[in-house]
Amino acid sequence: MNFQSVPQIIRKWGPQKPDALAVSAPVRDWTYGDLERESNRVAQGLRAQGIVPGDRVAALTRNAAECLALCLGANKIGAVMAPLNWRLAPAELDYVVNHSEARFIMVDKAFMANVGQLKLAKVPRIVVTEGNSANSANGAEVAQGFLAWAAAFDAIDPGYLPTPDETALQLYSSGTTGKPKGVELSHANLMFQCNVIADYFGYRRGKPVVLLDALPNFHVSGIVNLIAILHEAAVTVARPEFVPQDIVETINRHGVTNTFLVPVMMRMLAQAVTEKHIKLPSLRAVGYGGSPVSETVLNEVRSALGCGLIQVFGMTELGGMATCLDPQDHDNAELLRSAGKPLGDVKLRIVNLADGSVCAEGEVGELWVQSGSVMKGYFRNPQASREALPEPAGEGRWLRSGDIGCIKDGYLYIRDRLKEMIISGGENIYPAEVENVIASHPAVADVAVIGVPDPKWGEAVKACVVLKSGATAGADEIIAFTRKQLAHYKCPKSVDFVATLPRNPSGKLLKRILREPYWQDHGSTIG
Repeated sequence: MNFQSVPQIIRKWGPQKPDALAVSAPVRDWTYGDLERESNRVAQGLRAQGIVPGDRVAALTRNAAECLALCLGANKIGAVMAPLNWRLAPAELDYVVNHSEARFIMVDKAFMANVGQLKLAKVPRIVVTEGNSANSANGAEVAQGFLAWAAAFDAIDPGYLPTPDETALQLYSSGTTGKPKGVELSHANLMFQCNVIADYFGYRRGKPVVLLDALPNFHVSGIVNLIAILHEAAVTVARPEFVPQDIVETINRHGVTNTFLVPVMMRMLAQAVTEKHIKLPSLRAVGYGGSPVSETVLNEVRSALGCGLIQVFGMTELGGMATCLDPQDHDNAELLRSAGKPLGDVKLRIVNLADGSVCAEGEVGELWVQSGSVMKGYFRNPQASREALPEPAGEGRWLRSGDIGCIKDGYLYIRDRLKEMIISGGENIYPAEVENVIASHPAVADVAVIGVPDPKWGEAVKACVVLKSGATAGADEIIAFTRKQLAHYKCPKSVDFVATLPRNPSGKLLKRILREPYWQDHGSTIG
C-alpha cells in the first residue's frame, strides 16, 4: 500500500470495510468503521481542548484499541501520540510527562494513583479509559471515561493531512545518563516499517492474518505492530496482560496466525502448551527479540509451538526492525548466534571506534544502520540527536546504534553493547540510572550495575557494591532502597559486596571484567 501517513490508513479502510473486524479486545470488538468514527470524535475532542498540530497527546494505558483510537485521532489533527510506560515509578513518569510537554493524557483507572503524584508543569486533561473517577489529579480535569468523553463530539473527520516528515509518534527510550529520551518517529518512518513487516512476514500472500498483540503500547514493537496490521486491513487480537493459559486459549479461539513476543513470554507460552498437551494449528510464525535467549530454549520453543521462529533485531530509534533471522536459519546453531540479515532496503555498516573507518568483513566495531525508518531525532535533545545521527538530515541518514558487532556472510553478529544497556524480559535497563540511585544510599561508597545471565528473563540486574568504611547494609536493604525510587524491573535481583571495583589507570570502570565470570562459557544469542 502506498500510504503516506497513519490517518490515510483508516481513512481508506474505514469506509471500504466498515464491518470488518479490526481489533478484538477483552471488553469489546472494534471494526474498521468503529475506529474511523471513534478517531474522528477523538480528533474533534482534542481540537476542542485547544490541541494543535505538533502538540503531544499522551496515553498511560494497557488498552490497545483505545490507544490506537487516540493515536489515529491525534494524527488526524497533526498532533503527536506519546504512549507512556505504565511500569515507571511516579518520579520517572513525572519526568517523562513534563519532558513530553503533553497537553492531554488518557489514563487507565488503575494508574490514576500514580498520576495523582505527578508535578504537572502544564496541566493536561485526563480521560480515564475504564470506570469512572470523580476526583481530580493534581488539578487536572478528569473526564468520566474515554468513550463517554469522545461521544460528546461529532464523528466528522477534521481533514488534516500530515506530511510524511511530520512526527507521528514519540516513544521514550532511556539513555546512558538515566534520563529517558523522546524518540520522534515520522509518518514516513512508520509507513516504511509497515511495508517491511508486511513483506517479510507474508501479510500480502492472500491468507488471513490475525496478530496476537501481547506487547505494551509503549514498546515500539507493540504500537508499530498495531499500526502495521491496520495498514493491511487485517485483525489484531489484543491482550493487555500475558497469562500463558489465557493466551493459548486466545490463539486457538481466534485462529491467531502471527505474534511478536519477548523471549520470556515465548518460553512461558511453550511451557503452557507442553503442560496441557495442546496444539496451536493456526500459528504460522512467532517473531521474538529484546533479550538474549539460549539455543536450548529456542529448540524447546520450536518443538512446543510447531511454527516458524523469526528472531528480530531492532531499536526504538529505528521504528522497529532492522534485521531478521529466518525460520530456516534456526536449524543452524552458528546462525542462532547472529541477529540475521538486513530487511528490505536497510543497510548496515560496522565502524571502527578508533578512526571512524568502515570495518572489513568479520572485524568488530560499532553498528551503524541506514533505513527509511531512522528516527527524526530526540525531542528537545539536540546534543543526543547529533551524537546518534552525526550526518545531516535527509534520506540515507545513518544511525549510530551503540551496539558492538560484526558482519559475516551478510549476517549481523552483536558482540556487546557500547552503552552497556541491560535487556531483561524485553525491557531496556540502563546501569547508570540504577547506579545513581544506589550511590545515594548512605552506606554505599561505590557501585557498578551489570547484566548477568538469567534462565527466565535473559538477563538479570546485578549490583556490585563497595560499602563505606564501617558501614553495614545487606542485599535486601539495597534492593528495597532502589524499589522506592525505580520501576521494579530496573532494580537489582542480586547484590554482590566487593572490596573494590576494577578500574583502569584513568579511573574508568572496567565492567567487562565484572561481567566475565558470569558470561564465561554461556552460550546465548542477542535478540
